[in-house]
Amino acid sequence: MRRHELTDQEWELLAPLIPRAVTGRPRVEDRQVINGMVYKIRTGISWRDLPERYGPWKTVYTRFRRYALDGVFTRALQQIQAKADAAGDIDWLVQIDSTIVRVHQHAAATGRKGGSSGRTNRNDHALGRSRGGLTTKIHLACDGKGRPLAILLTPGQRHDSVCAQPPLERIRVPRTSLGRPHCRADQVVADKAYSSRGFRAHLRKRGIVHTIPEKADQRRHRLRRGFRRGRPPGLDRETYRQRNVTERCFNRLKGFRGIATRYEKTATSYEAAVSLASFLLWARSV
Repeated sequence: MRRHELTDQEWELLAPLIPRAVTGRPRVEDRQVINGMVYKIRTGISWRDLPERYGPWKTVYTRFRRYALDGVFTRALQQIQAKADAAGDIDWLVQIDSTIVRVHQHAAATGRKGGSSGRTNRNDHALGRSRGGLTTKIHLACDGKGRPLAILLTPGQRHDSVCAQPPLERIRVPRTSLGRPHCRADQVVADKAYSSRGFRAHLRKRGIVHTIPEKADQRRHRLRRGFRRGRPPGLDRETYRQRNVTERCFNRLKGFRGIATRYEKTATSYEAAVSLASFLLWARSV
C-alpha cells in the first residue's frame, strides 16, 4: 500500500458496494481505480496528472463520474453508518454547521455558449458569489464523535438558517435488520446562526431536544414584547461546549486537498468526492 491509498480494511468495507461488470472486455481492477480516485481527492491534482500506476486517467475519471451519478459513494457511506448503528457506535447528539470552500477557476466554467444564463448555471452546480469570489458551502450534520451523517451543498452566499432543516432530513441510516432507517437525532447542537423560531418549532414538533444559543437581537425583541414575550429558550452550556466536534470534522475533511478547494465542475461530482472522504473518516473510526 502506498501513500494516499486504501488500506485492506477500507477496501474490504468498500469492495462489496462497487458495481461490477458482468460482460465485456477485461477492465482495470476496481481497487486500482478507486485508489486513483482517493489519490486525486487527497492531493487535489488534475485528473490528467494521475500517476500511471492507477491506469489511464480517462478510465479513472469516467468510472468516478459514473459512480457519482449512480450514488455509489453515498450508499457506501450509509452502509458503514448502518454497521456502526447496529453496534451502538453512533452518538446521536447531532451537530450541524457549515463551511465555505473556495472554487478553483477550472471548476467555475460550467456554462456553455448559447445555453442557460451564467446565474442559473452557477446555482444549479452550488456555485455562489461572496467576497472571496466563487464559493460553495458545505452544510454538515455529524454525530457526537465527529463523523459525517449527512451532507448538503449550496452556493456560498446561502445563509445557514435557510438550510437548517435539509441536513437533518438527509440523515438516513439503514437498519441491518428489518425496520425503518434511523432518521431522527436525539439532540441537536448548533450555533447562533441557526437560532430561528421556525427551526426551533420544527425540532420541537419532531420531539428533538436542541441546544442553540439565542441571538442578542432576538433576546431584545422578546423582552420588548412584555407579558407576551414567552419563556426564553434554555441553553445547556455543558452540552454546547461539545460544538467544536463539528469544527474538528470539517478540519479532517479539509485534510483532503480536493475537498478544501473545489476543483470539480458539477455539484454531483463534488458531493461524491465529499461522500468518499466521509466514508474514509468512518472507515478509520469503526
